[in-house]
Amino acid sequence: MAAAGARERMLYMWGESGSGRTHLLRAAVAARRRRGANAVYVACAAGPGMEEGLARADCVALDDIDRLEAPGQEAAFHLYNAVRERGGALIASGAAPPVQLALREDLVTRLGWGLVYRVHALSDSEKAQALADRAGALGFALPPEVRDYLLTRVRRDLPSLLAVLDGLDRHSRETKRAVTVPLVREFVEAASVSAAEALRRGPRVE
Repeated sequence: MAAAGARERMLYMWGESGSGRTHLLRAAVAARRRRGANAVYVACAAGPGMEEGLARADCVALDDIDRLEAPGQEAAFHLYNAVRERGGALIASGAAPPVQLALREDLVTRLGWGLVYRVHALSDSEKAQALADRAGALGFALPPEVRDYLLTRVRRDLPSLLAVLDGLDRHSRETKRAVTVPLVREFVEAASVSAAEALRRGPRVE
């Protein structure tokens, strides 16, 4: 679908938070754009409605479609029909298979018409490999004890793990210290304190 060569033009993928659904949708849209197509990514959780002109796009990706309110669900239903009629592609994602979504029945039916795939979250060994790969891309080898500490002491979804690793890399460079468990512990504790202080202060109004 990203290469515009697939016979199927409607795809729904589902999986738990952190399984990579957003990454796949954004990557598909980016690939279509590189080939000159009018491709649009829509974060359904960001608002209740749809932008004007989406039905004219070559490819539309609706992320977290299960979080749409009633007006957005109606707009998504009409968008699906319009895109299908003109031969475009529509990719949608949600946290559950279509039949389990708390959406209007006609939209659920449309989502089940095309291909439906589940995106599985990575196993612990796959997360460990992903951390090692990211560390290598950042220019350092990830010690096994640091990897194990991250997998047991911070949020276990991959985006959070990679974000901590990126922050740890910056902290290591700033302090000119090697990446060790004591450095990781120091960084994680400091980040937790900063987050707690931000919550106590409340939102800033500018």
